[in-house]
Amino acid sequence: MKKLYKILTIIMSFVPLLFAAFYFSTYHPREIQNEKFISNDDLPVLQKGKEYKVLSWNVQYMAGKNYVFFYDEWDGSGPDVRPSSADIAATLKRVAEIITDENPDIILLQEMDYKSKRTDYQDQMSELLKLLPAEYSAHTDTFYWKAAFVPHPKIMGKVGMKLAVISKYKITSAVRYQLPLMPNNYVVRNLQFKRAILEAVFPVENSSPVSFMSTHLDAFAQGSDTMQRQVQYVSDLLSKKNSENADWIIAGDFNLLPPGNSYDFLPEKEKPYFQKDSEIKVLYDRFSILPSLKDLEKNREKYFTHFANYNSGPDRTIDYMIHSDKIKVKNFHIRSEDTKDISDHFPVIMTLEIK
Repeated sequence: MKKLYKILTIIMSFVPLLFAAFYFSTYHPREIQNEKFISNDDLPVLQKGKEYKVLSWNVQYMAGKNYVFFYDEWDGSGPDVRPSSADIAATLKRVAEIITDENPDIILLQEMDYKSKRTDYQDQMSELLKLLPAEYSAHTDTFYWKAAFVPHPKIMGKVGMKLAVISKYKITSAVRYQLPLMPNNYVVRNLQFKRAILEAVFPVENSSPVSFMSTHLDAFAQGSDTMQRQVQYVSDLLSKKNSENADWIIAGDFNLLPPGNSYDFLPEKEKPYFQKDSEIKVLYDRFSILPSLKDLEKNREKYFTHFANYNSGPDRTIDYMIHSDKIKVKNFHIRSEDTKDISDHFPVIMTLEIK
């Protein structure tokens, strides 16, 4: 008994060490926290009455379109684990070319890898900035997936994924907002995504500042109330900004179909992963969203933003831009004609005027 007690004591003494090792190898952001940003004092500031272009894009960690990854299939049976180094480099170059050609003033990105095993431990933000014109010198980013080791059989390594904001114009602050998490046990919860909103605040000459926010909501969350809670969080944040008389834009991959009949056009095997009455209706009811319901009624295919890796073509809208009433929209479009080979999402582009 003494020998058994000694063995158990030794084992139990390692438990706190294992817990500490796991805790410090995973990401634990506060609900709201300031983020670092790069911005020179001599950069120009936004002005009322001038037009600015904003581009939002889920770049699929520069993986390209030559794969069907294991998570692309709804049952996890996709054959591919990671992109090749050559495809990552080629896709990164194509992303930079499209951005340079569009020449947006502000760029909102999702799925930017940072030192992940699957993308050769690159800092994709740094690599992209090297390929963009030097005027894109203001930027900030934040993690929404980070762990030193994920023991999934098709990952088995380090992960890091970020939201990002890049700009030609001066940034004065950056804030990360933690979205509600999918329900799970402590271990899985800290190895999975911690979806977020990244806000970059821009000064406006002789006026109050304007916020540009990038976000990426959960996927594969049906069977729980995760999407409802995340949409409600977004709604509450935007309502708070409106009550403060703030100007803002939020854009990104919401992983939700627009209200209406989009659900009816889904393949039968995918319908269980969406609600017939889309959770995003809460936002459509309260705020100005692009594409608008009128846009979708006129030509829903024109506003498709998603081209699943396992499909033969784009078939749904799940990326959006939402803006405050003091933002005047001059133009809105999806650049899909020459970007189908780059990501499973298309660039979403708006030209606006700050009233």
